[in-house]
Amino acid sequence: MEIRLYNTLSKSIERFAPLQPGVVRMYSCGPTVYNHVHIGNLRAFLCADLLQRVLRVVGGYTVRWVMNITDIDDKTIRDSQPGSPAWKTEFMGQQTNDPRENLRRLTRYYESVFLRDIEAIGIRRDHLFAMPRATDYIPAMMDLIRRIWHNGYAYVSGGSVYFNLSRWIADHPYGLLFAVDLEHFVAGARIDADQYEREEVSDFVLWKARKEGEPSWDFELDGQVLPGRPGWHIECSAMGHELLGLPFDIHTGGVDLRFPHHEDEIAQSAAGYGTETARFWVHNEFLEVEGQKMSKSLGNFYTLSDLLERGLDPLDVRYAMLSAHYQSVFNFTFEGIAAARRARRRVQEYIYQLQEQEGGQQSCNVEELRSEVFAYLTDNLHTPRALAALFTFIGEHPAAQLDRQWQRELLSFFEQLNEIFGVWHIGERPPLHIPVHVKQLAQERWQARLERNFARADKLRQQIMAEGYQVRDRSDGYDIVPLEE
Repeated sequence: MEIRLYNTLSKSIERFAPLQPGVVRMYSCGPTVYNHVHIGNLRAFLCADLLQRVLRVVGGYTVRWVMNITDIDDKTIRDSQPGSPAWKTEFMGQQTNDPRENLRRLTRYYESVFLRDIEAIGIRRDHLFAMPRATDYIPAMMDLIRRIWHNGYAYVSGGSVYFNLSRWIADHPYGLLFAVDLEHFVAGARIDADQYEREEVSDFVLWKARKEGEPSWDFELDGQVLPGRPGWHIECSAMGHELLGLPFDIHTGGVDLRFPHHEDEIAQSAAGYGTETARFWVHNEFLEVEGQKMSKSLGNFYTLSDLLERGLDPLDVRYAMLSAHYQSVFNFTFEGIAAARRARRRVQEYIYQLQEQEGGQQSCNVEELRSEVFAYLTDNLHTPRALAALFTFIGEHPAAQLDRQWQRELLSFFEQLNEIFGVWHIGERPPLHIPVHVKQLAQERWQARLERNFARADKLRQQIMAEGYQVRDRSDGYDIVPLEE
């Protein structure tokens, strides 16, 4: 099926086709491993995961998906310094006198935490073509900086190398992804920080001069030796070039990365490699919590670990985030997660019934359902409409009433759909272990109903619910199921 995506570069929805037939090369800005990633970060990774799954399952493409690990930048260096509260002695060991070793210990620990989180939330490692660490590609970054220097778009000041933005914008467009204010741009104004405000249109750092106590590498540039480390923006340009080649097909990230990070990627890749970075730029919107910006000061800052400690199922979180359109602001609420749990489990119960029910006489059009759902998914990843179509179908076609042939065809469809959403179990229903005392209460309730002692039956029902279960009556008996079902 034809896939259409909103391209931030053109500000329009375009038909997608890869540069190399049958193969999609896709790069996602990954985590900065200095602490636990928050749920806003996770939304960006889940949106990228959804995109690559639709490309694989519906588009039929081979996807080479690269997600980088930023293990050197201002934040990782700050938190690897002696005395940093981010240092977890029991996991990282004692700090050393080697700043590079301290950086490695901190970032490897938080990298392992990140990998655990994405596995819990349903992002499969085998779907990733590569997860490069920035520190493994510093020679490639040095090479790119040399190219930019030799092409006349960089200069050295105070031991650092800066991108000469005034010279670049004299002959090239800048602000392709985000409308920057070039009218107030001051030539020669420099900024060293890896991340800065959108209003700060300045010459940005490609190579940062060494500071006391910081990890550093020796960079030879035109006869000069410049001890230091790469700037943040240069990292993705070099890794994308090395692992995918430029231009690749799709670059993803949150809307907050449009400027300066992605805008500077475009400029420095063109200045050094002489080519564009990517044909499609796909950005997901922000996440809010209870209608407010997430922040530690408001007490609404959550990591996946925080949610798991509250008893939330990570697949319910995944479903909730994927059920909203990626270009809309996602409002995280605990009521919303509860609603997502009910919706996800409604589909799960339908899948189990397709496997367990003997079948009836009703027919259905599985191909029509598949075409409708996939048409929405390929239309700029419109998951809300796709799920609405699915629930309409389920409501109109009870699993027990479908002919066995159609049950089997629907199961095949759900297997395919689950390769995209990754939130359901396709297989036998796991055995449910009901406590003996709950079974006894249910039996007593059934007996009370047979004796038409409805007051006692209702009292027993309340006791069963207090234990976390409910009884569903049938004409010939009853079933005991968890209350949340």
